[in-house]
Amino acid sequence: MRNALLLVLLPALLPALFPAMTLAQSTPPESPTSSAAPAYITHDIAGARPAGSGRLTWFGLHIYDARLYVPERGIDIHDLASQRFALELTYARRLRGSAIAERSRDEIEKLKLGSDEQLAEWQRQMSKIFPDVAAGQTLTGVHLAGMATRFYSDGRYIGAIDDPAFGRAFFAIWLDPKTSAPRLRTELLQRATL
Repeated sequence: MRNALLLVLLPALLPALFPAMTLAQSTPPESPTSSAAPAYITHDIAGARPAGSGRLTWFGLHIYDARLYVPERGIDIHDLASQRFALELTYARRLRGSAIAERSRDEIEKLKLGSDEQLAEWQRQMSKIFPDVAAGQTLTGVHLAGMATRFYSDGRYIGAIDDPAFGRAFFAIWLDPKTSAPRLRTELLQRATL
């Protein structure tokens, strides 16, 4: 009985218990062109199209599927700070919003972005915005170059962080060459430029 309970609880507990562990990726779940951009994304990014998608796993556990949306003309991947784009994460398991915020802060810190004060403030703001998620739920961040990062949960606006430095640091988690998930980065950027 105790072993059966452990097998049920372990996948949900591992990311919270060991947030600093290295992440791995597997093959993307579907083609990056298999769906159009949702209306809440095209509202902020005219002509948005899927650029790439991939799956994040952690010790074989499926954490989420990611999809990057870019303007029709594409983006300059060497100057992401001045580009509009959106990153949609569809979670495969239940996670606390505070754990997502903490993990995001840790990943930003690993990339050596932001001061200690910025990291603390960004984590505070993310913890206020990010809801707890269940399997199948999406969280989307929309990078509005030089302005803010808007967040959506299942297409519903949930808040924004009005700090361009935050946007650069937050999306670096997935798109910076030094990301802890380089294969996922490659999958997300596969059709980002024309």
